[in-house]
Amino acid sequence: MRQDFAAPRGIDTSDDRTDTEAREITPRALSPREKAAVIVRLLLSQGVSPGLDRLTPAQQAQLARTMAGLGNIDRATLAQVVRDFTGRLDHLALTFPAGLSDTLSLLDGHISPIARDGLRAEAELGDATDPWARLAAMEADRLRPLLERESAEVCAILLSKLGVSKAASLLADLPPDRAQVIAHAVALTATVTPEMVTRIGEHLFQQMTTTPQPAFRASPVDRVGAILNAVTASARDQLLEGLDERDAVFAAEVRRAIFTFLHIPKRVDPTDVPRILRRVEPDALNLALAAGLQAAPITVEFLLENMSKRMAEQLRDEAEATPTPREAEGEAAMAEIVAAIRALEEEGEIRLIPPED
Repeated sequence: MRQDFAAPRGIDTSDDRTDTEAREITPRALSPREKAAVIVRLLLSQGVSPGLDRLTPAQQAQLARTMAGLGNIDRATLAQVVRDFTGRLDHLALTFPAGLSDTLSLLDGHISPIARDGLRAEAELGDATDPWARLAAMEADRLRPLLERESAEVCAILLSKLGVSKAASLLADLPPDRAQVIAHAVALTATVTPEMVTRIGEHLFQQMTTTPQPAFRASPVDRVGAILNAVTASARDQLLEGLDERDAVFAAEVRRAIFTFLHIPKRVDPTDVPRILRRVEPDALNLALAAGLQAAPITVEFLLENMSKRMAEQLRDEAEATPTPREAEGEAAMAEIVAAIRALEEEGEIRLIPPED
């Protein structure tokens, strides 16, 4: 009596039926995911690596579950799957990277650094519907509060999803203890699933969009200080006296924020003087020095002492030969020097010395 034995689990190569009999068997209907699992199993049986490490953890898990549920595959089904697979390969001439990030990896060393950095920033921005892309597009100052109030693990994921330069800037601004905790938490993110990362991104973006943004970037003190910088000295003194009566603390802070021609010797680095004066028109500089000889002689001497001797002598002679300007003209000219200083400070070209308490 013939005894039937079950075929071993996997790829069955021991079928003793003829090719004609095998072709008469109707192949199983498989989904694209199941067909992919069959091809992976076939490659593994031949000792060929299918490159599963390039899949996301979620995709790898899904593939494993599909393979576990397939059971045995008959020859007709295997032949059909292989024909479908090779048919697709026969019509395939080239494959391209999936997305801009992978494309940059392919082109690394073949494009200029300027083009590479610009494309990398574009890749980091990514899909406009992706919460992480929208978070990455925000200014560092807007993201900084997240690092102060969220858990270290969430902060570690946030830094990992941002561009390297922005993440480094945010981390460098934190207190050392906090920065160390967050940096260590990055090591704990290896097992976080893509789904969890997406949910965290959505949570953080929701926080950012529901938090009302201030209407003004500068503080009230800085705004009032900037306004008072542009008014005449008499009007400024009168306004400050009124502020003293209404709110002495606020008035004191505004005084610290005010920067005028008189403050130049105490707030400007002497080595920055030539750079500042190059920003001022010669006629305005002459008027400012002529007016300053009477209104702010210490400032005039400070400016003249910190330039070349020949230029200082020429400017001094011209200022002394110029009739004393009217008060409004003199203040406007001195304000142009102050404006040049403020512009260079905003551009990061110079740094003002902090005011004394």
